[in-house]
Amino acid sequence: MFTCVHARTVELATSYVGASHFNQAQATFTVAPTLTSLAGMEVKWVKENAFKHPIFSLSTPLSVELETLKFALRPFYYFKNTSENPAFQNATAFGINGQLRVTLKNDEVNEVYTHAFLNAAFARQKGTVFYENDPAENRYYNETAYSLGLSETLYNAFGFDLEGAVFQYPDGVSEVAGLRSIMNQQELAPIQTLDVVHALPKYAIGTRLTRLWSDNGSTLYASYRYGEYHTADSEHSIIVGNSFIVADRVSVDIAYNHVLTVHNQNRRDIGYIRLSTYF
Repeated sequence: MFTCVHARTVELATSYVGASHFNQAQATFTVAPTLTSLAGMEVKWVKENAFKHPIFSLSTPLSVELETLKFALRPFYYFKNTSENPAFQNATAFGINGQLRVTLKNDEVNEVYTHAFLNAAFARQKGTVFYENDPAENRYYNETAYSLGLSETLYNAFGFDLEGAVFQYPDGVSEVAGLRSIMNQQELAPIQTLDVVHALPKYAIGTRLTRLWSDNGSTLYASYRYGEYHTADSEHSIIVGNSFIVADRVSVDIAYNHVLTVHNQNRRDIGYIRLSTYF
């Protein structure tokens, strides 16, 4: 959710995600103003086949880390996207994602570390709601999400993560067949996919395994996620990736994501690359 940098440093990163149905570019600036805090800005550009104009969004993550606790906030805003169909209103969204991370075990002798986190998020979207039996309605639509996760590192060589998320809709989801929205649902919860998700989720559960080589700053990782939706078929998502240092203070993260529905349909192959440097 948040990128860590060394204390009193600045990190610059850029990333690209590409698939047959969308292209996404993101630039991130993060600074550590004190030994225990991080602040930053993320600017994202997404061009989807389903929208005439690119989607722009901005977020400003902030985190403070104490001895065993870490608090993080991430407000975000989606700039208005003009619809090419006059029946649909211009879409936008805004919200906030908060996280509390707790250190449960910090055994430096045996190099065993365990962390738990709790996420809570809220979003208010302006878009078009489609109903099963009623006409579509242009309106604001509210959404909340809650996530719980556990992360363990063994001997600075292996990592294991387990997490789950549930979504709630204060305005109701009964009879809702779809929502024309520009917001990516991953703003609210870490549902472990590189895809842009507009369907309204019910829940998502996932796990990630990581092999770490701390001496040279590289990792190999694989993750799996299963999610159910109110407005789409349930999905499986598998990610494999590799992060490594290519030069002094320059690192690269490369990943591949395969997504498919439970009926073995609507397969998507998604690529990801991220380049970062700090000073």
